[in-house]
Amino acid sequence: MDNAGYTTLTRQAGLMREMSTVANNLANLSTTGFRKEGVIFAEHIKALDGNEDSLSMASANVRLTVQQQGTLTQTNGRFDFAIEGEGFFMIETPDGNQLTRAGNFTPNGEGELVTPDGYRLLDGGGSPIFIPPDARSIAVAADGTLSADGVPQTQIGLFTPADPTDLTRQNGVRFQVRGDVIPVEDSAIMQGFVEDSNVNPVIEIARMIEVQRAYELGQGFLDKEDERIRGVLQTLGR
Repeated sequence: MDNAGYTTLTRQAGLMREMSTVANNLANLSTTGFRKEGVIFAEHIKALDGNEDSLSMASANVRLTVQQQGTLTQTNGRFDFAIEGEGFFMIETPDGNQLTRAGNFTPNGEGELVTPDGYRLLDGGGSPIFIPPDARSIAVAADGTLSADGVPQTQIGLFTPADPTDLTRQNGVRFQVRGDVIPVEDSAIMQGFVEDSNVNPVIEIARMIEVQRAYELGQGFLDKEDERIRGVLQTLGR
C-alpha cells in the first residue's frame, strides 16, 4: 500500500472513533449529569527523502469532555441536587474519590447519602454526609449547607480539578482526577433539581451525518486505489 492509502486508513480509523463517540453521546441524551464527549484530531507530518512531498498522518486518540452547563430540571426530590455554575460533587468509590455532576442521591441503610451505584457523597472536608433518621425536613442552602429540621448538619462540598486536563472519564457521569482538586465557592446548589445531559441532539445528529459522509468518501478512495493497484499488477503479470 502506498502513502496515500496509509494516510486514508489513519483518517478512517479516526472517523470511526468519532462516530462511536457521537453515538455514545446520543445514547446518553437522557442520562442525568452526563457530559458530552468529543474527539480531537492531530496531524503528524514527516518529511520524505528527495523531492517527494511530505507524508501526513492523522490520529484521533485524545477525547475532550465538554463542560457546558446542562439544563436544570425540577424534580422536587429532597435529595436531588443540581449545581448551577462550575464544580462537581465528590463521591467515594472503591477506586478513590471521584467527581460527578449527577446529583440524584438517596439515603442508604446507614443514613448516608449515596449515588444510585451506592457511592457515598462527601462534604467539604471529605466525610460522608449523614441524614438523621428522625429528620422530618431536609433543606439545602445555595452554599451547600444541609439542615435537618432547621438545624445545620454539614456542608456539601463542591470541587474542581486544579488542572482541567487532569479529568479522566470513568463512565458517563464519573471522573477521576489525576492531580489536585480545589474547592469551588462561586457556584450554587439547587435542591429539588437535577442537571440534564448537556448533549444537543440536533448538533450530534448533524455531526453523525457529516462523519458518515466523510467516511464514505474515504472508503470510496480506498476502493479506487485497490482497483488501480490490481490493474497495475495484472498489467505487469502479462
